[in-house]
Amino acid sequence: MKIFTTLYDTCLKWAKHKYATAYLAVLTFAESVFFPIPPDVMLAPMVLSQPKKAWYFASITSISSVIGGIVGYFLGAYLYEPVVLPFIEMMSYQSKFETIVNYFSEYGVLVVFVAGFTPIPYKLFTVSAGMLSMAFWPFVFASAIGRGMRFFLVAGILYFGGEKMEHKIREYVDFLGWLVIVLIVGLIGYKQLF
Repeated sequence: MKIFTTLYDTCLKWAKHKYATAYLAVLTFAESVFFPIPPDVMLAPMVLSQPKKAWYFASITSISSVIGGIVGYFLGAYLYEPVVLPFIEMMSYQSKFETIVNYFSEYGVLVVFVAGFTPIPYKLFTVSAGMLSMAFWPFVFASAIGRGMRFFLVAGILYFGGEKMEHKIREYVDFLGWLVIVLIVGLIGYKQLF
């Protein structure tokens, strides 16, 4: 079943849409605040479809992510109980959120940088930073560096990999898609058992 190849081809078509850059910015902003899908899903095909704009797309993604992170910070600082806590409970993020709070107390601003660079849900860190009254400018700086490094790395790999990279992604996209689903189901099953 080539479900992921079809989705990948659809993303490549969307990446060429005249409003694709705006969609990328909105998706990235939303992901930093509440949305569960990472912007790499749209950034990658956009870079592959228009490699000359790779750095532009990486910049848009980075800036939109930091702005979303700032909104998440202020949500955590001022609207934690009425808005954020119900959302965390609805998404079953309570245990993740507690872990993140512990990371903040142990590692401080470094956690924001790591969360910005890795696939860890960045939105939980932005809200936590605000809720814990982390210094605002160090938060913004760490977010900008972490998110920028991540998105420029993705854009760079695809830019320099070019058509060969696109063919490799297309060749393995179904395998990788199903592998991710198996891992998610396995993690959910593991959590239920333990």
